[in-house]
Amino acid sequence: MRLSQLLKAKLHHVRVTYSNPEYVGSIELGRDLMDAVGLRDGELVHVWAVDHTARIETYAFAGPDGACGLNGGAARFFQTGDRLIIAAFDLSDEPIVPRIVLCDEGNRIVRDMTPFSVTGA
Repeated sequence: MRLSQLLKAKLHHVRVTYSNPEYVGSIELGRDLMDAVGLRDGELVHVWAVDHTARIETYAFAGPDGACGLNGGAARFFQTGDRLIIAAFDLSDEPIVPRIVLCDEGNRIVRDMTPFSVTGA
């Protein structure tokens, strides 16, 4: 069996609502956002800035709906209002249909971007 690391979840254009360098490192995301793409508390996520070059890995935990807060060292890479792409991957030997959503400036989901096919069929 050969496992590939495949995209499973993506939050597109989430806005940072706070940065707190005094808290233990992580990213707090609204439970609504996590549920929409199937993220779990403690799951490894990649956090990529849209408007500058910062890219980090950290773990996610659920907070109030609409939240996107960077904590600890992660807070030093991003500022309130920054647009982010947050992605998670799974190891699998089978195709995965990733769950992808686009968010507005208030971190409300405005579009489901989940593809209908990952094979082009």
